[in-house]
Amino acid sequence: MKTLSYIFVLLISFVHFQVFSQSDTITVIGVGDMMLGSNYPSEAYLPPNKGKDLMAEVNEILKNATVTFGNLEGTVLNSGGAVKKCSNPSICYAFRMSEYLLDNLLTAGFDVVSIANNHVGDFGEEGKKNAVKVLKDKGIYYAGLTSCPTVVFEKSGIKFGLVAFAPNNGTVNINDLPEAIRLVKDLESKVDIVIVSFHGGAEGSGHQRVTRKTETFYGENRGNVYDFAHKMIDAGADIVFGHGPHVTRAMEVYKDRFIAYSLGNFCTYKQFSLSGVSGLAPIVKVFTDKKGKFFKAQLTPIHQVAPGGVAIDTQKRVIEVIRKLTKADFPEVPLKIDNNGLVTVGK
Repeated sequence: MKTLSYIFVLLISFVHFQVFSQSDTITVIGVGDMMLGSNYPSEAYLPPNKGKDLMAEVNEILKNATVTFGNLEGTVLNSGGAVKKCSNPSICYAFRMSEYLLDNLLTAGFDVVSIANNHVGDFGEEGKKNAVKVLKDKGIYYAGLTSCPTVVFEKSGIKFGLVAFAPNNGTVNINDLPEAIRLVKDLESKVDIVIVSFHGGAEGSGHQRVTRKTETFYGENRGNVYDFAHKMIDAGADIVFGHGPHVTRAMEVYKDRFIAYSLGNFCTYKQFSLSGVSGLAPIVKVFTDKKGKFFKAQLTPIHQVAPGGVAIDTQKRVIEVIRKLTKADFPEVPLKIDNNGLVTVGK
């Protein structure tokens, strides 16, 4: 009888633990670069069906989190604005997303975006101001300009804060570490979970490795993303999402906090190279406690084929890419990534 009572107590405890664990878990989805089509230099660069098909295959996945985040790569403007001057047009693109395209972010469940990147200023101050206006009107939170470096919002009773960085004019400077630390500490004092986004590191398939050194690209200081990410967590960040290289990079858990060094090209339409590894990216769903401590993550592998748009990659290629890069760049970190994309910390 005592044995049965003991088993019953264990079962009740297990059920209570499961219920408590599930209710105590916060999920944050992060994806990389999003450029949903451009009306510049002509409307030929806009997707059909108002872009509704671009993320249709993964909309339900994206909505299944407490918070969903991505990097909005470009400005939002129907027409006009002063287009930036390019010394070398062959390597210089200007993205001007039509306002209606952002409705697709709402359909997919995006809560918050970074606008700190090298394309937010493609159409001058008018483009920046209108991007902020449209995001605000549609109820999507944003951060990353010097005029709006951070944002605080609440979901499911949890207060979140986002601060976003880049090395570009008008954005919160990834290379000003004292100010970055100050911003993160300030957020940490106000919210439960601090998300840091950065647009940094050199671009392209030749730059998938985390060098732990300062990276330059086209003469621009793109930051030491390893040092930056660690200092942000030291200052109080809980999740760090990187983007900018247009390829996927390694992942790390540091002080029980999750870092993705680049989430690659997530959803783009035309004007982006999607060949090879540039067309592979993850949707990463991070599971934490209510204070941001890492439990696990789940990778959903996606791929894009020109002209663009998201599809589930049944070959799961990006999982193997991330696993190899993580093992090569962070051999000292016991991060395990299984064949189905489950990310855990081993002993």
